[in-house]
Amino acid sequence: MTSDLASSLWHDTCQETPASSVLTGEVTADLAIIGGGYTGCAAALRAAELGASVQLIEAESFGHGGSGRNVGLANAGLWLPPEDINTRLGPEVGLRLSQLLGQAPETVYGLIEKHGIACEPVRNGTLHCAHAPAGMQDLQRRADQLQAIGAPVQLLNSAEAQARVGSEQVHGALFDPRAGTIQPLAFARGLARAAREAGAQLHDQSPATAISKDNGIWQITTPKGRIRARQLIVATNGYAQAMAGHAAPEIVPVHYFQGATAPLSASQRKSILPGLEGCWDSALVMSSWRMDQQGRLVIGAMGALDHFGAGIHKTWLDRKLARMFPALAGIKLESLWFGRIAMTQEYLPKIQKLQDGYISFGYSGRGIGPGTLFGTRMAEALVTGDADLLPLPVSTGHRLPFAGLRSAYYETGATLTHLIKDRV
Repeated sequence: MTSDLASSLWHDTCQETPASSVLTGEVTADLAIIGGGYTGCAAALRAAELGASVQLIEAESFGHGGSGRNVGLANAGLWLPPEDINTRLGPEVGLRLSQLLGQAPETVYGLIEKHGIACEPVRNGTLHCAHAPAGMQDLQRRADQLQAIGAPVQLLNSAEAQARVGSEQVHGALFDPRAGTIQPLAFARGLARAAREAGAQLHDQSPATAISKDNGIWQITTPKGRIRARQLIVATNGYAQAMAGHAAPEIVPVHYFQGATAPLSASQRKSILPGLEGCWDSALVMSSWRMDQQGRLVIGAMGALDHFGAGIHKTWLDRKLARMFPALAGIKLESLWFGRIAMTQEYLPKIQKLQDGYISFGYSGRGIGPGTLFGTRMAEALVTGDADLLPLPVSTGHRLPFAGLRSAYYETGATLTHLIKDRV
C-alpha cells in the first residue's frame, strides 16, 4: 500500500476545496511560503490579514502531507508534560510555550468559526487513556503538572473512563476539556481557502526545486515559475523535498496508520464514545480512536503500511478493534492510510532563523495546534519585525545523529508489538 492521500477517509469526506493554480512565470511578494499544511496555510492567512502580499506554494495538493493524514485531535499542549518541557527549554521559556499551546485549541476553533471552515469541529475534549493499571501513574503525573499551570484537566477513574469510551480495555483517563476533534484535511484546506480570500496567492502542484538569495531578495524556483520575495517561511516539516540551495533540518520520520469503519448503527453509537471525545492511550506503541461526523470509528497506531510488516499492522488493527469494542468484531474497515510524523531528538518543535525568514519543524505528532500557532506567530514576527512574538526562541543549532536508525527502531518496535499484541 502506498501513502497516497486519496486512500484516506479524510480525502473522501473533505468539503473544502481551495482554488489554486500551478505557479507559472515570475511573481513577486513580500512573503513566500513553501508548504501547504497547517503551518504554511496559517502563516499565509495571518500575513495576508496583516496586509502583506503572499505567495504560497505546495508541491502536491493542500494538506497532502501530515496535515491531511492526521488523526484529527486538536490537542492542547505537547506530548511532553510541562516539567519535561521546562527541563529542555528552561522554566521561563517552557512555561510560556506550554501556556501558548494550551490556548491553541481556542485558536483553532476560533479560526474555524471565523472563516466558516467545514471540518466537522467537535469540542467535547480528549481522553488520554491508561492502557493498563500502571498507566495511571503517568497520567497522574501529567495531571499534577498540568493543573499546576492552570490547565482544567481532570483525572478519571477506570469506571468513569470506561463509560466515556465504551470499552473495558481502558483503566482510567486524563480528560482535557480544552481539546476536541476535527476533520484534519478539511481544516488545512479551509485555512488555505481563508488565506486566498484574505488576498494570498495559492499554487499547488508547484514544488520548490531551488532556493537562493540575491541582493537581499529570496528566489524560489519551481518547475514552471519563480517567486521573488523579501521574506520566506519554509513549512514542509516531515514532507520536505530536495531543494537546491537548501538543506532541510533532519527529523526522525515516524509513521502512523489508521483505518475507518462504515458509519456505526445508532445503538452502537450510544455505547461507543457517546460523548465524542477523541482518545489515545498511554502505551509505548501508542494507539488512538475517535468518531467522525457520520459515526465512523477511526482507529490507528504507530506504523507504516508500505513494507513487509504492513500485513502485521493491518491484522493487529482488526484484533485491536475487536478487543476494544467486542460489538464491532469482524466489522470491515473501509479505508486504510498512513502518514509521517516529524520528531526531533528532544520531542519538541523548533524554529530556525533564516535570513529574513524562518523554518519550523518537529511537532512530534501534535501538528494541529502547534502548526497553526507557529505559522501564525512566524507570519506576525516577519510582518511586524517583532521576533518576541515567536512562541519560542529560534534554535541556534540542530543535530539529530542516526535519524534513519532511530526511524527504523521505532518502526521495528511497532511491527513486533503488533505481531504479538491483543491476541485472545
